[in-house]
Amino acid sequence: MIFVLENMMQKPTDNHHQHCCGNDDSKQNSEIQNKEHTHDHNHDDHNHETPTHWQLLTALAILVAMLILEFGLHFIPNFYISIAIYLAAYLLAGFDVLNLAFRKAIRFDFFNEFVLMSVATIGAFSIGAFSEGVAVMVFYSLGEWFQDAAVNNAKKSIKSLLDSRPDTVTLIKDNQNIQTQASEIKIGDIISVKAGEKVALDGILLNEKASFNTAALTGESKPASKYKNEEVLAGMINTNAVINIEVTTLFKDSKLSKILELVQDATARKSKTQLFISKFAKVYTPIVFALALLVILVPILFVQDYVFKEWLYRSLVFLVISCPCALVVSIPLGYFGGIGLASKNGILFKGANFMDDITEIDTVVMDKTGTLTQGVFEVQHIEAISLSEEQLLNYTAAVENHSSHPIAKAILKKSGNGFEKLTVSDVEEIAGYGLSANVNSDKVLVGNAKLLSKFGIPFDDKISKIEDTIVVVAINQKYAGYIIIADKIKEEALSTIDGLHRLGIRTLMLSGDKQSVADSVAKLLKIDNAFGDLLPQDKIAKVEELQKTGKKVAFMGDGLNDAPVITLANVGLAMGGLGSDATIETADVVIQNDNPYKIITAIKIGKITKSIVWQNIALAGGVKVLVLILGAGGLATLWEAVIADVGVALLAILNAIRIQGKDV
Repeated sequence: MIFVLENMMQKPTDNHHQHCCGNDDSKQNSEIQNKEHTHDHNHDDHNHETPTHWQLLTALAILVAMLILEFGLHFIPNFYISIAIYLAAYLLAGFDVLNLAFRKAIRFDFFNEFVLMSVATIGAFSIGAFSEGVAVMVFYSLGEWFQDAAVNNAKKSIKSLLDSRPDTVTLIKDNQNIQTQASEIKIGDIISVKAGEKVALDGILLNEKASFNTAALTGESKPASKYKNEEVLAGMINTNAVINIEVTTLFKDSKLSKILELVQDATARKSKTQLFISKFAKVYTPIVFALALLVILVPILFVQDYVFKEWLYRSLVFLVISCPCALVVSIPLGYFGGIGLASKNGILFKGANFMDDITEIDTVVMDKTGTLTQGVFEVQHIEAISLSEEQLLNYTAAVENHSSHPIAKAILKKSGNGFEKLTVSDVEEIAGYGLSANVNSDKVLVGNAKLLSKFGIPFDDKISKIEDTIVVVAINQKYAGYIIIADKIKEEALSTIDGLHRLGIRTLMLSGDKQSVADSVAKLLKIDNAFGDLLPQDKIAKVEELQKTGKKVAFMGDGLNDAPVITLANVGLAMGGLGSDATIETADVVIQNDNPYKIITAIKIGKITKSIVWQNIALAGGVKVLVLILGAGGLATLWEAVIADVGVALLAILNAIRIQGKDV
């Protein structure tokens, strides 16, 4: 009943067994390709499957019938007929387990659950406990079957949530609509998407406006509006009329494909708890075999009326109950359930380890623009000194055309096409300050006030008193004016800060904007502390300073400019990850929309998952220790051992599955 998290996205072959009690002797390489996962394995014993339901039902029916005959009707068939019937049920339920145990044993791999179950059940047959031997194998295999069913349901839940890409699309070619495989579409092709259809590939909207259901990607139920030339992503559902999209990425390279890859990779990143249990199982199992042997041998020295058969039976009980299946099954399944619940809520954890880490944070540090504010800027005012407002705007736009910053987009939008007749060359980005370039024959500097100070250019002191975001411009080493840009605070920002404070988490804001702007936003949102006028390296220094004092820091930013500090933080969260490749690759946790409150949801999911995992550890550990003691003392039979083992495992699995149905 062993299941390792990294195999959860596979087909249910026996490689989900290999980590329970023995060594991991396989090398796994996996990749997503057109919704398929391929895996390479080094050994032929990785083709084992749990018995089919008809095999188990037949074996169970035979066992029940024989028990009724022997204990209910007190009728015992001929001894050899009885053995034959029990043996038939035993082989139906346990042939695959016996086969795998043999193949592992001939490679001198004895310390695994398959050898353990085989030794226990064959031992039961050897002392005439036929019904108990069959029961151990039947209920063990039944537990395996239920486990696989639970795992498959978990996999289907994640797949249906994330892999929302249709296989075929409508390609527009030579004014004809052609049904084509999505994997065959090339960049630049035009595809048509009907109302109610899912978008199969990333692209640019060619219609004036369209509305999309993005729930599968972001967890948001409300429709999202897109306008002409805006990006549309695979997995979105067109809710209006027929639209046309120009494809910008191949099927295998879409944002959704990358997220699917990250889900696959996430299953390979184990939590500290999982790593401990894996190491524990490798040490635990040989010890159990040794203790079972001592249960047989030690009493010879102390028990006067020693009966070998009686102590062998106790040893077999000890072996059956000792299998740590419930622990090794339920823990990864619990984390996988947590990853699924997070995905359902538009949050992508890139590993089970980050689910643990996020529950330990005590300080959340945030960027301002695009995280707490909408990042949708508008030009509010233009102050020109030595030239007209239109000229200042066009010069600024000509330079900002080489930047992807939201402020640059606002200036370009205000300028329209006015800057296109200007010739721009030698554009240079000065990190944390702004841009410099040659526009026509003039040297232009565009950025913050620190940029002008850096080049020794005097400017109007009143700039420092303006609380809004401003872009300062200098032409040919002379101050030329400034442009005021306004940004709006997100609706969820205040509730996010309040929610973090309720969890006992301290909040800080780090911004490249001037201190007055940072202070204004911090005061409005009740952030504990705010720092402005920061360069990228200053943000890193602030986070390092916090970590040196023992703080567990989460940083939440846009994942592009803040990539270095996101990497440095104990947990790095990226906002709006679907819009940025850098976000997906850099962050530990990707919030698939721009809602900062999702950090509260992520923390809650982490705590729910951790709680259920430790519930399972306590349940499985407690019951097993109790029955181990009872078995060694002769107070528990093989029946109780198998019921305890399978029962606890099933309870742990059901408890882990609960995570996926939680509301957060």
